[in-house]
Amino acid sequence: MSARAPIEERLRAALEARGQLISAHDLSPARPPAGSTWGTRRIRRVLYVAAAATAAAAAAVILVLSSNTPDRPRPAPPARHSSPTATPTSTVPSPVPSAVPSTP
Repeated sequence: MSARAPIEERLRAALEARGQLISAHDLSPARPPAGSTWGTRRIRRVLYVAAAATAAAAAAVILVLSSNTPDRPRPAPPARHSSPTATPTSTVPSPVPSAVPSTP
């Protein structure tokens, strides 16, 4: 084995002496965590996320509802030709007869 440096020897001796000062009686088991499981930071974080989601949903609803406001002028319907002699008829188109098969 190689010879140890004097600094290493002194460090080993200091650690050994320090270790001899501590006994099993000095050691104590770890204490259980105290307080609530939900910290105030976590509660605040959840509240901020909930508030942001609510604000985003409200903004989306406002955008959807504002697109159909009656303040905006609606396009005029197409013009209809009317003749003074024509009588108004129903606007439902009549069915187009399908091709009738010819009988021999």
